[in-house]
Amino acid sequence: MNAKGTVFRYGDNIDTDVIIPARYLNTQSPKELAAHCMEDIDKTFVTRVQDGDIMVGGKNFGCGSSREHAPVAIKAAGISCVIAKDFARIFYRNAINIGLPILECPAASDAIREGDVVSVNFDTGVITDETTGQTFEAEPFPPFIQKIIAAGGLMNSLKEKA
Repeated sequence: MNAKGTVFRYGDNIDTDVIIPARYLNTQSPKELAAHCMEDIDKTFVTRVQDGDIMVGGKNFGCGSSREHAPVAIKAAGISCVIAKDFARIFYRNAINIGLPILECPAASDAIREGDVVSVNFDTGVITDETTGQTFEAEPFPPFIQKIIAAGGLMNSLKEKA
């Protein structure tokens, strides 16, 4: 499994209330959540994001409340992978549960810029900034987690086993 897309870059401590503002939590519709993703920090995000694009954050990405809506909004907006220095633990687990690929890689987080084109090999953890030619090594997920993500999330992977 691989991803390739243009980067949307955000800083440290991007919390779930910024990813999807609380005023939109009355819906469970991924499409509706995607329509409001990042709007309090980047009003043009939803008009610019394309399927397959990549989000890069700093430290503590996804901090704040434990809502699953945040990774759902990011994935439904078309983001194929989030790369950050590190993730808030509940966001990390929620991302896996809904099938949103995420990678922790401080060097990539520091070096990759807004608008760069980046490719990710999920099997090896290699992140390539195709704009600059730099490569970075992230720890790939073990095969069982890769299967969960490839299935589109935990519940889908359990259905496949049944």
